[in-house]
Order: sequence, then structure tokens, then C-alpha cells
Amino acid sequence: MTPQTLPCDPSELQTLFLFEKLTDDQLGQLCASGRVECVDPGPVYAEGDPATCFYVLLEGTVVTSRRVGDDDVEITRTSQRGVYAGAFQAYLGDRVPQLYTNSMRVTVPSRFFVLAADEFSRIVHDWFPMAVHLLEGLFFGNQAFQQRVSQRERLLALGSLSAGLTHELNNPAAAALRATAALRERVAGMRHKLKILAGGSYRQADLDTLVGIQERAADRVAKAEDLSPLEASDREDVVADWLDDHGIRGGWDLAPVFVQAGLDEEWLDQVAAAVDAELLESALRWLNYTVETELLMNEIEDSTTRISGLVNAARQYSQLDRAPYQVVDIHELLGSTLQMLAGKIGDGVKVVKEFDTSLPRVPAYPGELNQVWTNLIDNAVSAMDGTGTLTVRTSSEHGRLAVEFRDTGPGVPAEIRERIFEPFFTTKPVGQGTGLGLDISWRIVVNKHHGDLQVESEPGDTRFRVLLPLTAAESDTEEASPV
Repeated sequence: MTPQTLPCDPSELQTLFLFEKLTDDQLGQLCASGRVECVDPGPVYAEGDPATCFYVLLEGTVVTSRRVGDDDVEITRTSQRGVYAGAFQAYLGDRVPQLYTNSMRVTVPSRFFVLAADEFSRIVHDWFPMAVHLLEGLFFGNQAFQQRVSQRERLLALGSLSAGLTHELNNPAAAALRATAALRERVAGMRHKLKILAGGSYRQADLDTLVGIQERAADRVAKAEDLSPLEASDREDVVADWLDDHGIRGGWDLAPVFVQAGLDEEWLDQVAAAVDAELLESALRWLNYTVETELLMNEIEDSTTRISGLVNAARQYSQLDRAPYQVVDIHELLGSTLQMLAGKIGDGVKVVKEFDTSLPRVPAYPGELNQVWTNLIDNAVSAMDGTGTLTVRTSSEHGRLAVEFRDTGPGVPAEIRERIFEPFFTTKPVGQGTGLGLDISWRIVVNKHHGDLQVESEPGDTRFRVLLPLTAAESDTEEASPV
């Protein structure tokens, strides 16, 4: 329904706090430039539409809301005369997108003083040139400030991750170096044993038998099961006794290697049956070198695989080689973040992953979502003081993808729960937190991804839930935009 236009009364405008200091001439110009509209209950304008009008409430009740996923979340509801909404940033011109930043509706018949956006901009510039410069400086200065503090938060997180990644990479790299040095010694020993065997009076059939046993031993190493310390100790006793019974010197030195490779008493009996008694000790020591070599190569393989995995996780986490906006698998992002944070999480925190792998890929800014995961995981680990259970769960909820981070810490006190998303609010000691992590996370999830970030907390059970739309909003592009 088209709003009804009513006469504009300058004396009524002067009763509003926004216009109370204007002169009679200015009030008259306002009435001449604008109009008074009576609006029936229903929508006045919609979020994302071109901001064409500046509205000042004269009478009635207005409700403003923001779109979060598929839901409209109410921001304000007021009947206070003089509140304004709409194109109030028109004075900035085309330096910012002139779109309505929220939706507005009225719940009862309401009257507004309405100015066209270009007329509002002209009046503000003509009447208040100094104020315009101050407001411009405040607006763009605040934008620059938000970008700087956001970058600072990212750098702090990156520094922490870099330290953890260095530690994580150092462990497998050092293990690979140790294994390589030991492998060089074992290969030298094998060459020595091979020389002895080649120089001895061994029949070709005996050598063929030894080579066959060597190959079967290598196969057993690849299939060896992991043993508990108690199981390994018991089996080492059995193997060492067998070696002593068969006159093998230093059986206690050989037994741990055979057991680690999955070679037991039954296998030793097969070796003893396959070679002559005078060859048994030489054969077992040669096989011991073979087994050690295989175990060391497995250790090198595991270490280099771990390093490769960490490098891939770092690449996935940073998204340096990928488009800023893309369709992604949320589980890949969560996996890379957890792997990057493994050192910081520590051994005292048990990580439980409850992933619904049937969930579809979603359009997102993956590098920024990784920052959200980092902030929420870091907060959870800090809350648990290094001991507890962190559960990361994904699911589908009312047409949105839900990611939940649950910790067993003491919880967020009810009296501060409403403030935790405020900039610079932190419960951490001075120097340990900036108070920006949750604020940045909120803006990434809600403003940039049109999602929602919720918290539920009680002692022993705190849950931060990220809700993301499954499809892209029409306003989304493939290039990143400011939060």
C-alpha cells in the first residue's frame, strides 16, 4: 500500500531532539524539502535495497532487524519520537555502498518525516560542513582502526601458530635425522655380514634360504602390531630365552628388535629348521640387521609423512594458494586448524571429532573461517587450562550447517555472557588476550557469511555454535569485502 502523504508542520519538527536547535528558516526548508508520511503496519524498507530515504519517527512503533541466514533477527523495537533510520550515511556519497544496512517495519500505523537521500546529503553538507568533515573522519578512521586491530589479531594468532608449527615440525624432523644416522650404521653392518657370508663355505641353497627368510622377515615388519609395554616385555622374555637355549650370544640385545618387528618364537623355530645349526647365529644376526633397517625406514617414512601432512595443513589453513571466496568442505578446514593447533592444544586435552560427513560443501571465505575456528578452539583450551575434552561437532540444523565447539571448562558466567562479543572485552589476564577474537569471529560469521554465532554455557559444558547458510547470498561475490 502506498504511504499517505500529510502536511509537514515545522513546529512539530522542532520538538524532535534531532532538529530542536534549527532556526525557523531551516525548519521551513526541511518541510519544503521533505514530507510527512503515514505508514500502515508492515515493511518500510528491506536490508540490501538501495538507500533512497532518511526516516525520522514522529509517531508509532518501529522494529529494525538484520538478516542472519534464513532468519530475521530483531535488533531494536522502539516508539521513541525522533529516532532515525535509513539513508543516514548518504553524506558519505559513493565512497560507501548506499544500501539499507537493516530492514525496518512498523507494528502500528506510524508517521515519519522523510527526506530523499540526496536531499539529506545536500542539507547536511550545506548546513553543517564542519560536522560532515568530523563525521567522515570518524567513520573512515573507525574503519581503518577496525582493519588494523583485525590484522593485529590475525598476526597474534599467526605468531602463536608459527611457534606451534615449528615445534610440531621439529619433532618428526629430528626423528628422521636420528633414524637416518642409525640406518647408515645398520647398512654398514649388513655389508660387513654380507662379506662374511660371501667369504664363507656356504652352499648356494643355504644362501637362497637365508634370502627367502630375509624377505619374509621384511614382510612381517610391515604387518607388525602395536604392543603395550607389558605385552612387549613378556614377549621379549620369551624370545630372549629361546635365543639363550639355542646358544645365541647377547640374546637380550636381539630380542627387542625381533619383538618390535612381530617376530616370535614360532618364527625363530622356522629359521632354525631352515638353516644348519652352525649357520643359525650368523643368520639371526644378519636378519636382525634386516629387521632394524626396515624399522628405521618405517620411522623415516612416518616422520616425513608427518612433515608433509603439517605442510599441507599449513597450506590449507592459510589458503594462500586459493581464491578468497569458494565452495569448501568445512571438515577440511576444521581438520587443518586442529592439526595446526595440535601443539597448543597439548596432550592434556582430548579432542573428539563428531563430523557429519554427509554435509554438503558450502560457499565461504575459508581463510577467515579458519580464523574463527582458531579463536574458538584457543578460547576453549584456555578455559580448560590445558585439561579436559574439546568436542568439535558438525550437523545440519534448519537448513544451515552447524559447527559446534564444546569444552568442559568452568563456563562463561551469566553476568558477562552478553558482553563476550564486544570489542576489547576479555576475561584473560593483562597481556594474554586482546578481547578481539570473539568480536572478529562474530563479524566474520554474521556480517560476512550471513550466519550466526551463539553461545550456551554452564559449568563443565560450554558450547559455541557457528551456523552457516548452505547457499550464497545474492550480494556475495568472489572477492573479499570488508567485514
